[in-house]
Amino acid sequence: MRTHGPVIGSYGLENHGLRNLAAAHWNYTTAGLYEEAIRRNEGRIAHGGALVVLTGKHTGRSAGDKFIVEEPSSADNIWWGAFNKPISIERYAALKQRMMAYLQGREVFVQDCFAGADTRHRLAVRVITETAWHNLFARNMFIIPERADLLAFEPGLTVIQAPNFLADPGRDGTNSPVFVIVNFAEREVLIGGTSYAGEIKKSVFSVLNYLLPDAAVLPMHSSINVGPDGVPAIFFGLSGTGKTTLSADPKRTLVGDDEHGWGDDGVFNFEGGCYAKVIRLSAGDEPEIYATTQRFGTILENVVIDDNRQLDLDDASYTENTRASYPLDFIPNASATGRAGQPKNVVMLTADAFGVLPPIAKLSPEQAMYHFLSGYTAKVAGTEKGLGNEPQATFSTCFGAPFMPRHPSVYAEMLGKRIESHDTNCWLVNTGWSGGAYGVGSRMKIQYTRALLHAALDGRLATAPMSVDASFGLTVPDACPDVPSEVLRPRDTWADKQAYDDTARDLVGRFHANFDTFAPYVSDEVKAAAPRAA
Repeated sequence: MRTHGPVIGSYGLENHGLRNLAAAHWNYTTAGLYEEAIRRNEGRIAHGGALVVLTGKHTGRSAGDKFIVEEPSSADNIWWGAFNKPISIERYAALKQRMMAYLQGREVFVQDCFAGADTRHRLAVRVITETAWHNLFARNMFIIPERADLLAFEPGLTVIQAPNFLADPGRDGTNSPVFVIVNFAEREVLIGGTSYAGEIKKSVFSVLNYLLPDAAVLPMHSSINVGPDGVPAIFFGLSGTGKTTLSADPKRTLVGDDEHGWGDDGVFNFEGGCYAKVIRLSAGDEPEIYATTQRFGTILENVVIDDNRQLDLDDASYTENTRASYPLDFIPNASATGRAGQPKNVVMLTADAFGVLPPIAKLSPEQAMYHFLSGYTAKVAGTEKGLGNEPQATFSTCFGAPFMPRHPSVYAEMLGKRIESHDTNCWLVNTGWSGGAYGVGSRMKIQYTRALLHAALDGRLATAPMSVDASFGLTVPDACPDVPSEVLRPRDTWADKQAYDDTARDLVGRFHANFDTFAPYVSDEVKAAAPRAA
C-alpha cells in the first residue's frame, strides 16, 4: 500500500480493518485535497474559489438509517427508540467485513483531527473517506492538530465513510442501502450509501453526547457567541431556526455555530468549522456567512453554479438544504480559542410554523426546563430526507433528539443545575411566522429578531416591563427599541383573531401531548410550567 501525506500517525489503518489498499492519503492540506478532488472530478471550483459538490439523491440526513450496536458496555445507557435503533454485534461485524472488502484495492483519504477545544475533554477523531472532498469536509469541521500531536496520534474514535458502498437491507438488517452505525465499544462509526457530509459531523456529535455527561460536561446542539463584556450566550435550536445566522453577529465574538459543551469552567466548541445553510443567503442580512461562499477552502454542497462559475444561492433545484462548510476563522470575529466562561443568557430558538408564539419571552428556570425537553420548532423542508415542501411542526427534545444517545432527562437535569448555579437568564425566541401561519403570515424579520436579542443579551430586557401572554403563559416585554409593539403580541398581528385563538389552543394541546413522555422524569414545578391555553 502506498501512503502519502505531510504527517502520518503511528496508529496504522490495519488496526481499523483496512488492508490491501491501493493508496492512503494522510492528512492532506486544503490545497492538496482540492487538487485531488478536481483530479477525480468530485466537484468544480466556483468564482471566488469555493469547491462546489453534489451529493446525489441524499441531500440531507437519512434519520431513519442510523443505528447503534447493541453491546454490553453501553446498552443500559442508551435511549432506545426511533432515533437510537439497535443493530446486533453480528450484523455489524458482517457489514463491516464486506465494507472493508469493498475498500480493498481502492484509495482512501485519512484526516486525523480533534473534537473539543477544551483539551481536557477533546476526542481524537480519525476520519477515513472514499473521496477527497469528504476528507476536506472533516478538515474544515474539526480541529487540526499540531505536528507533534499528529506524530503521536491515536484515535479515540474512527469514522469510516464510503458513499458508494451500499448495505443490503435483507442481509444487514438496515432500513435501506444507507447506513450510519455507531459502535461505542469499538469507538467506531461506519457510514455508507450517502454522500451527504453532515452525517460525518453529526455522528461525531452523537458520540460526544454519549461520552461527555460522564465527565460532567453538558453537550449541547447550540451556537455560542460572546459579548463585549466577555460573557457568552448560548443559542439552542434545530436547523432552520437561525442558530448559525444569529450567532454570527459582528458585535459579538463567535465561539461556534452548532455543537458545544458546558462544563465547570465554562463553555467550549466541539468543532473547528461551521456548516451553514446557504439557500437564499443575503449579503445584506448575513454578510459574514455570505463572504465565506466566495472563498477558497469553503465546500458548497448542492449549490447551483453556472457555466461562468457564478453561484446562484437562490436556486433550490437540488435541495432547500444547500450547505457551506468552512473553517471557523473564515468568520472575521471568531474566537481564536473556541472557549469562553460561564454564560449569562440561554436562548432557545424556534421557528413556529403556526405563527402564534411571541418573538421573545423570558422563561423561568422551570419553563426553560420544559421548553428544553420539548424542543418545539418547525422542520424546514429539505433538512431531512422525506420532508415535503412545507415546514412541519415537530418536537425534538433537547433541540437535537436524533443526536442524543442517552435519555433526554440526563441532559435536562444537567442544564437545570447549570442554570441554577450561574443564575442564567433564559429566553424563548421565535424566528418563525408572524401575522398568520405558514402560507398566510410572513417570516419574522431578522432585523426585529436581532434587535430583541441585543436588548436581551445586554440586559435591557431583563429589567424591562413585562406582561404575561394569555395564550401560552409566557412573560413577554411590553416594548423594545426598533421593534413595533404589535409584533411583540402575536395575536395583534393576525387579521382573524378567532383563528389565532384556535391555532394557539391547538399548539398548546400539542405541547401537552408531547410532554407526557417526559412527565415522569421531572418535578411538579416543571410540569406546572407547561403552556396554558387562554
